[in-house]
Amino acid sequence: MAFGSVAPAPAQLVGSCTGGTHASCATNDHCVPSAGNDGISSLNWSPTANHLVSTNWDGGVRCWEVQESGGQVRALPKAQVNHENNSPVLDSCFSTDGSTVFSVGADKAVRMWQLGQSPPNNVPQQIGSHDQPIKSVAFLPTSNLIVSGGWDKMLKFWDARQPNPVGTLQLPEKCYDLDVRDSLMVVATAGRHIISYNVQGQPQEHQRKESPLKFQSRCIAAFPDTTGYAVGSIEGRVGIHYVTKVHGKDSFAFKCHREASNVYPVNCICFHKGYGTFATVGGDGIVNFWDKDNKQRLKGFPAIHRTISCASFNAQGNLFAYGSSYDWSKGSSQYAPGTPNEIWLHYVLDEEIKPKGKKGSYR
Repeated sequence: MAFGSVAPAPAQLVGSCTGGTHASCATNDHCVPSAGNDGISSLNWSPTANHLVSTNWDGGVRCWEVQESGGQVRALPKAQVNHENNSPVLDSCFSTDGSTVFSVGADKAVRMWQLGQSPPNNVPQQIGSHDQPIKSVAFLPTSNLIVSGGWDKMLKFWDARQPNPVGTLQLPEKCYDLDVRDSLMVVATAGRHIISYNVQGQPQEHQRKESPLKFQSRCIAAFPDTTGYAVGSIEGRVGIHYVTKVHGKDSFAFKCHREASNVYPVNCICFHKGYGTFATVGGDGIVNFWDKDNKQRLKGFPAIHRTISCASFNAQGNLFAYGSSYDWSKGSSQYAPGTPNEIWLHYVLDEEIKPKGKKGSYR
């Protein structure tokens, strides 16, 4: 897809990467240029091409074209838009055809950016709103609708051609995260509520339960085969839960992102679409690759020198993006002004992410 006449990222946002020991998980990881001036809140890949989009607390939504050849990776800044008044942007998603990016954030707006077009004042078109900031957004491939989850305890469904939501659902508490995979949507809210929905046609609540984890939910991701989801908490633990009965598979939880008596939040969970394995990233600055079916860790990378706030596999599964950025888990007192915010790209080897066979317990 051509990007046409979209304006490139402003020159002042072109920063240098820190480099050196422990800057990235692996020595050959590529640092993405122009990653922004504040915390990186989400990373998402186009489903149809190696186009990577980030959202930032500085109000920016940025897009790169990522090129890979023989394991060598580089990212080229292609375009950037900004939410109104540079309000923090908290999440984004792509349309199924990869042509459009939807973003949400603290301006309480659901916005639409058609790649290849430059919107007026470089602010993406508003297609919806909430009464409070919007934490998460996803595209429903079965209906071509956009779903947004807000701190106003609402799920809203949008047709980009209409100014009003085509449907709303009340949540028990603030939305902390949501994910959609085919006809399965899972939502994690405050109060440790988790709700799963069937979004094939009219969205229908399938199951409502309390999180299997004892502390606040931080992130949630649906399995690629839609039989369940993984939920991560602020207390260094992941829960694997099945919404559909699968022979020989039971729900369970395991500890991760811990070191001695130190416990760190699980900031993001993302699945590899090809193998059904997944990655977790956390406040300890560590990336782990896991196999839920055989209950084992496939790969643990060395810790980098700051927290990892978000991550995502590309559609092909051979590129893994992760954001090196303060996650605010220790509050404002631990924030160091001027700390770099970096995005790194890791070329994924098959032996790092492919299931290795039955083992039986996480290590």
